[in-house]
Amino acid sequence: MPSIATRDEIRLKTAGEMDAMAAAGRAAARTLLALKEHAQPGVKLTELEELAISTLRDNGARPGLLGYHPGFSQVTYLHATCLSVNDEVIHGVPRPIALNAGDVLGIDLVAVIDGWFADTALTVIVGPTPHNPRAEKLLEVTEKAMWLGIERCWPGSTLGDVGYAIQHHVEKNRFSILKQMVGHGVGTAVHEPGLDVANVGRPGSGMRIREGMTFCVEPMVTAGRGDYKHRKNDPWAVLSKDGSLGAHFEHTVGVTKDGPRILTLP
Repeated sequence: MPSIATRDEIRLKTAGEMDAMAAAGRAAARTLLALKEHAQPGVKLTELEELAISTLRDNGARPGLLGYHPGFSQVTYLHATCLSVNDEVIHGVPRPIALNAGDVLGIDLVAVIDGWFADTALTVIVGPTPHNPRAEKLLEVTEKAMWLGIERCWPGSTLGDVGYAIQHHVEKNRFSILKQMVGHGVGTAVHEPGLDVANVGRPGSGMRIREGMTFCVEPMVTAGRGDYKHRKNDPWAVLSKDGSLGAHFEHTVGVTKDGPRILTLP
């Protein structure tokens, strides 16, 4: 079991601890792919939630979000996944509504094995569906922005370098970052303290990246202005304020002397 970092301490990980996180990451990634394949018209979000729990279990993991009480919320999260549809950018709650062809679905989950956490997300268009160039471009740009951010995760770089790479790619393609929402440290908990990974920034600014850091790179992007709101009586879902489509891609990254190591691969 990992030791728990004290408040505001960034817990650097050894190579062996990253291996342990990667085991959880494999379970998370395999579960994510199972949900992606099963996300078809007529399937209910609650069915995807049940599939996530069983697939994580089959891969020797438990869901890290189920029963989690983050510091930014007054209530405990009671689900294994966040399933965000269309204008829900992140943190959509699984509920008994059926998917329709053409829906944009964000799938976000955390796996835990032996006390080590890994967090990952992707967004898909539920098919078969007529060609939707705007939605397809949104997903393409958001995923590419994630990879451009990950490429900057080298010892000696800064979190501003990561944020700038993401922001520049998104905005040059005329989409908008949800600037208030950030990536986070992960490893001994869903959210480790002391490490926020913004999706905006200036080159050379911000915290210096060090070998042993583990965190999530996760651009959250809208096709509209980038402002957000919450639905009445729903403390979780973050929606685009203008009703535009949202997208979210995420990997857990470990920083090694040889560069970024993706810890959430199947």
